[in-house]
Amino acid sequence: MGAAGLMATATETGIMTLMQWFSPAYPVGAFQFSHGLEWAIESGDVPDRDALAAWTRDVVSHGSGASDVMFLSAAYLADSNSELLEIDEMARAFAPSAERLRETADMGRTFRAVTSRLLDRELPELVHPVIVGLCARLADLPLQLTASMFLQAFAANLVSVGVRMIPIGQTEGQEVIRDLQPLCRGVARDNAHGNLDALKSSAFAADIASMLHETQYSRIFRT
Repeated sequence: MGAAGLMATATETGIMTLMQWFSPAYPVGAFQFSHGLEWAIESGDVPDRDALAAWTRDVVSHGSGASDVMFLSAAYLADSNSELLEIDEMARAFAPSAERLRETADMGRTFRAVTSRLLDRELPELVHPVIVGLCARLADLPLQLTASMFLQAFAANLVSVGVRMIPIGQTEGQEVIRDLQPLCRGVARDNAHGNLDALKSSAFAADIASMLHETQYSRIFRT
């Protein structure tokens, strides 16, 4: 399953399924979460388009973007339900703050509720990257493409926070997302191995921002 899923050729139906899952219209509530970026913008650490692009690149490359791809891939390649639950426990423990844990748990819960209906099967309650990995395997979707599109959706959500709060123009935001596409593909390719022994994170500014956001006086986003 692992090698086949990694090398599988995407069908038109499969691509459209992934587009649906990672569309802003898919009701996982991603728009509620800034991943700590709201605090970084409010504090002046992310004041413009270039800073937003750099922040997003770091989170995708060295923070939860890369680690979430590892959790997604490990779930996709898991051989048993017990292994899947161990991966979920590790993903919860790896969250650097209470808000980050709430974010991944809430998005996972809502993704599960919707996708259970679409796949017509009961699914366990798992955090977001883990439930996505499981569902991609059940739907026979290519792992690497799933990981790439998952990352692009994650990056696009961060950019949308910047568009609303910095603010920058919609066109500038789309240019940032476009420029991040090669990075998302590369990070997905390099981390879609499912080896959780390789877990690491060094996006410390983003992690600290998520902690400081917990006590931010005035805020729009839940994280």
